[in-house]
Amino acid sequence: MKLYIFRPTNPCFCFVFQMELKLLLIATLLGVFCCSISQGNECINANAKYCGECIQAGAKCGWCRHPDFLKQGEAVSSRCDELQSLLIRGCSLADIENPRGGQRVLLDRPVTNRLKGADKLRLENITQIQPQKLAITLRAGEPQSFNLKFKRAEDYPIDMYYLMDLSYSMKDDLENVKNLGTSLMQEMTKITSDFRIGFGSFVEKTVMPYISTTPAKLLNPCTGGLNCTSPFSYKNVLKLTSDGKRFNTLVGKQQISGNLDSPEGGFDAIMQVAVCGDQIGWRTDVTRLLVFSTDAGFHFAGDGKLGGIVLPNDGKCHLENNMYTMSHYYDYPSIAHLVQKLSDNNIQTIFAVTEEFQPVYKELKNLIPKSAVGTLSANSSNVINLIIDAYNSLSSEVILENSKLPEGLTIAYTSLCKNGIVSEGENGRKCSNISIGDEVMFTIDVTATGCPKMGKPETIKIKPLGFNEEVEITLNFICECDCSSGGIADSDNCTLGNGTLECGACKCNPGRVGRNCECSSNEVATEDMDRTCRRDNSTDLCSNNGECVCGACECKKRDNADERYSGPFCECDNFNCDRSNSLLCGGNGLCICRECICKPNWKGSACDCSLDHSTCMASNKQICNGRGTCECGACKCTDPKFQGLTCETCPTCPGVCIEHKDCVQCRTFGTGEKAERCQEDCSEFSLVKVKDRGELPQPNDAAYPVMHCKERDANDCWFYYTYAVNNNTKEVHVVDKLECPTGPDIIPIVPAVDLEVADGHPRPEGVRQV
Repeated sequence: MKLYIFRPTNPCFCFVFQMELKLLLIATLLGVFCCSISQGNECINANAKYCGECIQAGAKCGWCRHPDFLKQGEAVSSRCDELQSLLIRGCSLADIENPRGGQRVLLDRPVTNRLKGADKLRLENITQIQPQKLAITLRAGEPQSFNLKFKRAEDYPIDMYYLMDLSYSMKDDLENVKNLGTSLMQEMTKITSDFRIGFGSFVEKTVMPYISTTPAKLLNPCTGGLNCTSPFSYKNVLKLTSDGKRFNTLVGKQQISGNLDSPEGGFDAIMQVAVCGDQIGWRTDVTRLLVFSTDAGFHFAGDGKLGGIVLPNDGKCHLENNMYTMSHYYDYPSIAHLVQKLSDNNIQTIFAVTEEFQPVYKELKNLIPKSAVGTLSANSSNVINLIIDAYNSLSSEVILENSKLPEGLTIAYTSLCKNGIVSEGENGRKCSNISIGDEVMFTIDVTATGCPKMGKPETIKIKPLGFNEEVEITLNFICECDCSSGGIADSDNCTLGNGTLECGACKCNPGRVGRNCECSSNEVATEDMDRTCRRDNSTDLCSNNGECVCGACECKKRDNADERYSGPFCECDNFNCDRSNSLLCGGNGLCICRECICKPNWKGSACDCSLDHSTCMASNKQICNGRGTCECGACKCTDPKFQGLTCETCPTCPGVCIEHKDCVQCRTFGTGEKAERCQEDCSEFSLVKVKDRGELPQPNDAAYPVMHCKERDANDCWFYYTYAVNNNTKEVHVVDKLECPTGPDIIPIVPAVDLEVADGHPRPEGVRQV
């Protein structure tokens, strides 16, 4: 047996009973509603005192505003319940406050279907994401879903900034980069007709111990007669331009510098490239690529302490005459800080590094979305192919990100990518292997768990990483019910006008408490009043069966007038006692404060134990034939050999087999002394036929005694059966075939003689010689 909890006619109250699983399934099919006990009903758990609190508790919650909805003893919070429960409890649909969320598309330009070589469009007229603006109204717990389309546009403009390590170990690489501009321009025209390139370089912070600060080393950090330029942190050499020859000219004038330690100050340079948009020349509606070229590792936040620099990087632009001037003042940025700034400025990063440092930068790539790592040859001769491959890798993947979410807001993504691939969770944010002209779709669910503290509209943005385009979403929150605006201040319904009648309930003025604002909080503190309504320091007010009105419990009324709560804490009732045969107190007692008070001659928790011994009286006028005791009106045999209502049967006693032999024989084989009157005399037991003796019940197989019998009929044939009493039912299992003695084998005694007569007559036809 299992315990189930069901909701009766009034769904606010639950009753408990036992039933088999099969009955549970039948009840479910018939539409029986499983009760939402208080731990599982978010509407009841909210303990809402007014409509606004109720609708914020969850999307399933409604508020009944009808003035006469509450019954005696029901708290104001009982107006807040699941919609189906409110209807069953008698609140009409017209009286239920249940506002729903919604959405409106404010800007919905279609994605661009532009082909390379077609008329050139203005950057602001190229659209890769749709829609662009939405207004969403959110109800707590109710998701609002919308679709976002992304399409890679043909011939999309690209800005590429080449940031190079100019420490001494990169001397050979610089020679190959000097001709990069025009060569890269030629290759990129295969991708876009609108390409610009810029150049910057970095070495290290200009303080010890990163560089030597002796005057001679500050002028020329190199040794062996090599002429190197003074060390510097970061220098913007060339603003983004479409002139590849100018790139070659300016880069050709660059000189190698030097520093003392192996990690370089590349993070300082990346930060300045990201945040100094005007000096770098980043355009707005383009793909922004940053190529970071080095053969060394990097310093990051905290390493500046070695040089006495303790101020965290401020993430602001500090370029004067194209030189970073605050490297000695601010620490290196952290990886998280860089990720934020690169994302904010829609910059995709390509790390072109030597094979030795591949593992380091691959780990870094995992922390920086929309970044790629390529292996730089020893002298950077493969840099163009590296950039092209990395760009193709980056542009073939779209990853959505959202701005910081207001408290209590969640976003879930589902992607529908090429070839019908569907992903959810974190993978639902992205699609891979996207070619130019491919469309992919995202379904985005926005859910609020409550209302912001101020209740004002909020704005969030969703965009594909590395792109400037975005979806702007204005969020409005349903924090109050429509009926709240029609509240009646100083209503007579609220005890001498001490509250506002709002949505059918009193919203008390400051200093007043109670269902109808009938109590003054100055006279008795609310917590003190509540304390007197709690039994034995329980957390439940009035045992959850009533309302605490000014320090006293007012018990709820039941739909069934015969059922009621009682007691100073509403802790008693007359319907939650034990049941027997589906009857309260077995129909043999009264339920008083959840305990059965039994009638005379009955006892037990469900009054199901009879004290009447007449049912145990045997035909010989003895209780249980003197072989047992009478317990709750039934015999309990003291000798395990005996069974039956009055311990009258002994299945294993001698003589049982002989007693039933004739009846078993006539019912099984139709023979024997009782064959003529079998139906009249032999119907007291149930008969089960089996094929062989192995199928007969065995003594150890059953929970009751089994007697094995072997009897002989008039033809000297044996038959086998068992006799047992199971729950007062006599059972016989019998083998349905007789075992009879076999006749003599005649073949051995037939003389082996030739049947042919001596006079030569032939054998009779059909007779053979043995």
